[in-house]
Amino acid sequence: MKISAFHLMPHRELPPDFEKRYESVWVTPPWWELADARRVGQYYNWTLDELLYAARSGLDGVCTNEHHQNAYGFMPSPNLMGSVLAKLTTGMNVAIVQMGATLPTSNPPIRVAEEYAMLDCISGGRLVAGLPLGSPMDVNLCYGITPMEHRERYREAFALTLKAWQAREIFPWNGRYYQLANVNLWPRPIQRPHPPVWVPGSGSISTFDFAVENDVCYCFLSYAGARSARTMMDRYWEVVSERGRDANPYRAGFLQLVAVSETDTRAEEEYARHVEYFYHKCLHVPAQWFSPPGNQDYRSLVATTSNPVRRAENPKTLRYRDFVEKGYVIAGSPATVRDRLKEEVIRGLRVGNLMVLLQIGSMPHELALKNIDLFAREVLPHLRDSWADDGWVNHWWPEGLRGSAPQRAAVGRST
Repeated sequence: MKISAFHLMPHRELPPDFEKRYESVWVTPPWWELADARRVGQYYNWTLDELLYAARSGLDGVCTNEHHQNAYGFMPSPNLMGSVLAKLTTGMNVAIVQMGATLPTSNPPIRVAEEYAMLDCISGGRLVAGLPLGSPMDVNLCYGITPMEHRERYREAFALTLKAWQAREIFPWNGRYYQLANVNLWPRPIQRPHPPVWVPGSGSISTFDFAVENDVCYCFLSYAGARSARTMMDRYWEVVSERGRDANPYRAGFLQLVAVSETDTRAEEEYARHVEYFYHKCLHVPAQWFSPPGNQDYRSLVATTSNPVRRAENPKTLRYRDFVEKGYVIAGSPATVRDRLKEEVIRGLRVGNLMVLLQIGSMPHELALKNIDLFAREVLPHLRDSWADDGWVNHWWPEGLRGSAPQRAAVGRST
């Protein structure tokens, strides 16, 4: 089992009435009213400190991601963050999991191939290359890519990126969206034929079809928890079987919000307001922006709109106990958290690559460090061997890191 610390890098101090005063946390939140550059600089440094703390605490990987024009998670360049982490974790058995740089918004997309190759070289071959399609808010509304072209651009960029990593000769590329006379990548990744590739999705059937066709790890990124994801993940495993792929749990990843404290009661006292902040403010986005016309193919659109959880529940009407009971967040004592992760997520979804979001919404730095520490000491060791007796090999993890788990270093709360 490989378990990585995921981080959004959110705005932690939005005003109490944010969701009532502003149209959206994404695309249109006014910078000058809501943010201060020096305070944002502190957020970035806290984020790096928290991820480094997770690495030193024994988690298998550290994850960054890309979003634009928003206060929900603003790492417009995940590779800047990843480069810092790659250097600071030198000598550690920790993967640099980029979840990741968005291909359709890079022109030409070999810029992503180049930067990922740099990260693989800096880290000594520890890169996991997330190649996301990108959200409609980022790609269509912020970066101006026509929704109808979004997926076609992505698939061409994906093919170009993998070829650029592997080709031994200089080659031209004459595609529909990208034309390059000379593709001759410098540098190349250490990992051959290329770093392991993860493709994140949030419920689009075409995305996990694509992942199975290309034999990459499909990572379901959802904030509604494992129960909501069960139908989609069951369908994913059906596609795996239909295409003649093995049922290796490591070809699946999942993102889960986790909050650990000494007891279930203490967890509610410490984390309730931060969980509610996340779902009420950080996910405050007009529903129509998630699916602009043309962005989804017909099958995926039907699957999205027919999901009863998506149709019936508005997270703004829920409170902490609702989020915990429904599985949106797995929170409580170490025993509660590890039992629910094992049953609902790991075995329930057949997942071998788990990403845990341990800094949630407005959670302050010290509380985030406590959450990371308790998770690493009291939960992580009980999950590591979840698939050990099944004989599966994690082909979607850096080969040099597959054999042994990271060692927990002597860490203090101040980083």
